[in-house]
Amino acid sequence: MEHENAVKEALNALYHHPDDTVRAQADRWLQNFQGTLDAWQVADNLLHDSSSNLETLIFCSQTLRSKVQRDFEELPPGAFQKLRESLTTLLKKFHKGPPKVRTQISIAVAALAVHVPAADWGDAGIVSWLRDEMNMHPEYVPGFLELLTVLPEETFNYKIAARPDRRRQFENELTSQMEAALSILTACLNIIELKEQVLEAFASWLRLRHGIPGAVLACHPLVHAALSSLNCDPLSDASVNVISELIHHTASPSSGGISAQTPLIQVIVPQILSLKAHLRDSSKDEEDVKAIGRLFADVGDSYVELIATGSDESMVIVHALLEVTAHPEFDIASMTFNFWHSLQLTLTKRDSYISLGSEASIEAERNRRQHVFRPAYENLVSLVGFRVQYPEDYQDLSYEDLKEFKQTRYAVADVLTDAASILGGDTTLKILYMKLLEANAQPGNGFQEWRPAEAILFCIWAISNYVSVVEAEVMPQVMALLQNLPQQAQLLQTACLLVGAYSKWLNAAPASVSILPSIIRILMSGMGASEDCAAAAALAFRHICDDCRKNLCGYFEDLFTIYCTAINGGSGYKVSAEDSLNLVEALGMVVTELPLDQARSALEKLCLLAASPLEEAAKEDLDKKHARELTVHIDRFAFLFRYVNHPEAVAAEINKHWAIFRVIFDARPWDMRTMEALCRACKYAVRTSGRYIINTIGEMLAKIQFHYQHHHQPCFLYLSSEVIKIFGSDPSCADYLKNLIETLFAHTTCLMTSIKEVTARPDIADDCFLLASRCLRYCPHLFIPSPIFSPIVDCAIIGMTVQHREACHSILTFLSDIFDLEKSVNEEQFKRIRDNVIIPRGATITRILISSLAGALPSSRLDTVTYALLALTRTYGLQAVGWAKATVSLIPRTAVTETESAKFLQGLSDAAYGADVNSLIGHAEELSDVCRRNRTVQELVQAALKPLELNLVAPVS
Repeated sequence: MEHENAVKEALNALYHHPDDTVRAQADRWLQNFQGTLDAWQVADNLLHDSSSNLETLIFCSQTLRSKVQRDFEELPPGAFQKLRESLTTLLKKFHKGPPKVRTQISIAVAALAVHVPAADWGDAGIVSWLRDEMNMHPEYVPGFLELLTVLPEETFNYKIAARPDRRRQFENELTSQMEAALSILTACLNIIELKEQVLEAFASWLRLRHGIPGAVLACHPLVHAALSSLNCDPLSDASVNVISELIHHTASPSSGGISAQTPLIQVIVPQILSLKAHLRDSSKDEEDVKAIGRLFADVGDSYVELIATGSDESMVIVHALLEVTAHPEFDIASMTFNFWHSLQLTLTKRDSYISLGSEASIEAERNRRQHVFRPAYENLVSLVGFRVQYPEDYQDLSYEDLKEFKQTRYAVADVLTDAASILGGDTTLKILYMKLLEANAQPGNGFQEWRPAEAILFCIWAISNYVSVVEAEVMPQVMALLQNLPQQAQLLQTACLLVGAYSKWLNAAPASVSILPSIIRILMSGMGASEDCAAAAALAFRHICDDCRKNLCGYFEDLFTIYCTAINGGSGYKVSAEDSLNLVEALGMVVTELPLDQARSALEKLCLLAASPLEEAAKEDLDKKHARELTVHIDRFAFLFRYVNHPEAVAAEINKHWAIFRVIFDARPWDMRTMEALCRACKYAVRTSGRYIINTIGEMLAKIQFHYQHHHQPCFLYLSSEVIKIFGSDPSCADYLKNLIETLFAHTTCLMTSIKEVTARPDIADDCFLLASRCLRYCPHLFIPSPIFSPIVDCAIIGMTVQHREACHSILTFLSDIFDLEKSVNEEQFKRIRDNVIIPRGATITRILISSLAGALPSSRLDTVTYALLALTRTYGLQAVGWAKATVSLIPRTAVTETESAKFLQGLSDAAYGADVNSLIGHAEELSDVCRRNRTVQELVQAALKPLELNLVAPVS
């Protein structure tokens, strides 16, 4: 009673107390209570108590459902019968509602059925038990029908803490009882008021993807009941769900495929096609039209390969789907978008025709089919274009509405690319251009009503990748039109995007040299229109300079002037610091095409523009500068070093400006943002210049080593990785790099002597072990024999269970690289050193890896952990299997049975002998599932394996 009263008081506080703090405390208390052993009895008592209010009933039914799903193993072995009786009584008690309570009780009974063998319910399992209960107590049929509905759904509910074997058994049990379940539902059809509920239950059972033949279902009373309900007004949701599931069932490989289900398809599809007229019926309820659209979309998606043959029957379906696409409501029209994409893939991919044999036959059939579907895709282009038009009140749209509008535009863009794949980009372009002329030809328009024209320009932008670079009929006219657009921000933004998208066409155009100046003027206009438009213009500028760089070499001074104006905010330009990097990249590409002497001069001017503000800042107090004041200029250096592909010129500039880099390194090593920008610039200088930067590299590495020991910036490790990649095998750099490696790793291992410290510094861990993997790949001769190799392996073992995703991945990848050393380095001396380090630690590593599978790491890391275990096992064979056996033996048999352990160990043993990796993955997933099935089991397993408390074994001398 004390607990029951406490629950009632907490619920009253949660729902009715005016103080938020009190409500939050009550919520926490109730959540904690649900995890206790007492929650079983208290929830059960309060559900049986006739004085319990609705809030109490809902909470207790949820609690009982959750306990059965997750904590069934808490109960003593003989508790099943009493629990079933209590739940059955409650199901009868709430057979008329409240619906939320009845549903939770039904799910609890279904979860109970997942946990216990079919024999515990009687000779034929829960469905037979349920049929007997319904026969004995017909007055409670609504409650029992809900249980029959949720039973198949719980088959795939992984909240239920059942073992994988038992879950598979339950699915087989239900599948074998399919006919019995359908006979119960057929009998219930006679009760008119239960028809909707019966059909929902039927839809639920269909999701099991059973093997009932199509001929049997085609004449089944439940199917006919669903089909007859399609003519109801309003439309029956349950009937739509049933027909949808039947469509999916007929296309499922487990049902034998479409050929085996032809009798059922011949019954379903004509009934659906008969609904086509409702799509144009304005008096029809929108929800009904949406349901009809969903059925047409299901037919298209499920039978796309059949439709792709282009038969007369399939074209009837295609025309019906065009009707859905034409519907004014986007939510309805967009249901078909996946079909048009799937159809396009089926029509274009070679695998669809492989059975035809010869190349000539394949090509002929592909051409025939694409010819059949061309009118449909031409129609599709016309149907979707208007949907991307800005609404008249676009300026008043909320952030969410604007976001939704943009998503609509990109969805339509995808449909247009599907159409272009069938029609060809040039043909699609002609259709769109005619629409553009129509939009401009409207009385009094002349682009003054900008929205229709902008919509078509957006569509032309969308298909840019499909229009040939030699297209000479439409694109010249489009480019000419762009020069006459009014200065409207959205229109100009789309024009800039379009110009950038057609940069390859501009480069190939015969009149490219004469067109480019006018195109660049459009972009200059865009830079002054709005921030969004300036961003589009800067991006387009980059594309044009990338693809038309040869034609632009003679315009460098003009481009440089535009760039200077943009970054200084002159002429009203609204280019942000981030977007200005597109301009830097653009000029870098043009500079790359210049002869070396001219490139040196051009790069010098660009670098001077970035260096001058930094030098001015250095004359003041650099410590007091905001990071953004420095990084905006350093990032411009980085982009120049990255995109100017003249190694000597870049090396000359980094050498020339190293003095200011050195000053910033020394003045702000504590500032992560500035150091990241500086290291990024140095990384690209190293990557582009290669050996030409050799004179600067020594001092650069010295700065990294010195400052890392005091300020622990991860980017110093990140820059070192790039240096190792470029210079790792260079004998002249060996002394520098050996010192660098030993200094950085020695300091890192001192920083991370426990999992708590690794967790506190995940970025350092991530970059440290990325660097370590690079060392294994590019300079194993410096890394493996060094005294730091063993400590860095110990550091990796300490950090294996770090929860940070990237850090964990880098650590596990590094260990896998060590186990797989033979793949990159096949020298016996290195393998001997590796084995002397790994073998004494093998048992510990294996135990932590298995602990990680069993719950020490999130299940999303399963693939990475499994691969590390596989690499270890393949390298050390049966010795690694022995380590695994010792670990698994520590897990209590209540958590993992002998059979489950044996399966996992057998998978490892097979892997040791070179078996398919998928075998071990399956066994690892099953062990993980077993050990994570509920919180109690997971804690029990982790307490047994103690992955965070293992003592590292000292290496063999």
